[in-house]
Amino acid sequence: MNILTATKRSKTDKLATIRNNGMVPAVVYGAQVENTLVSVLSTSFAKILKVAGETSTIVLDIAGAEGADKGSTSKDKAMKVDALIHEVQVDPVKGHPIHIDFLAIDMNKPVEVTIPLEFVGLAKAEKDGLGTLVKVLHEVDIEALPKDLPHNIQVDVTGIATLEDKIHASDIKLPKGVTLITEGEEIIALVAAVKEEVEETAPVDLSAIEVEKKGKKEEEAPAAE
Repeated sequence: MNILTATKRSKTDKLATIRNNGMVPAVVYGAQVENTLVSVLSTSFAKILKVAGETSTIVLDIAGAEGADKGSTSKDKAMKVDALIHEVQVDPVKGHPIHIDFLAIDMNKPVEVTIPLEFVGLAKAEKDGLGTLVKVLHEVDIEALPKDLPHNIQVDVTGIATLEDKIHASDIKLPKGVTLITEGEEIIALVAAVKEEVEETAPVDLSAIEVEKKGKKEEEAPAAE
């Protein structure tokens, strides 16, 4: 089980201070949970993200904090929440997380998520030199109980033998308990023919040739006596 410790924070806490202390500000919302402001240790979150990604369930172990909003005893209580990493905002320059959205879920109810595709194998058409594999979709939408959510879905491309062959969403082999939401006719992958490069030649300047010929004739003509 993937467990991530979080600490409640207050609206008045400065986000810059939180980040400077090695934490990442976050919010938890969703099933049976009021919007709750928390922060998580950046190093711990990096480990969880690597293992669970945005599709596997994690348990948020939320501890109360002195900085939590006063006057609300429910927000001061420690609690454990089943959740998904719903969205991660990343610093555009440094590349590390600067804010996280955790989606609280009911383990007994199906959820809709977007799952990344992992392409495996070598398409026969590509192996035979007919063209290059084109990955049209890199993820699909599915529905499943949280316990049945896969980390990713593999797509075997070895069966693409001709330029007419295509893999559609409906061709994907889904794990037990998983339902495809993406339209089945959506194309996942195909092999596109390699375009031959035609060497471009500079257009011939006929006027220059005419001028050159005329000048040559004038040079060759005998001088008048």
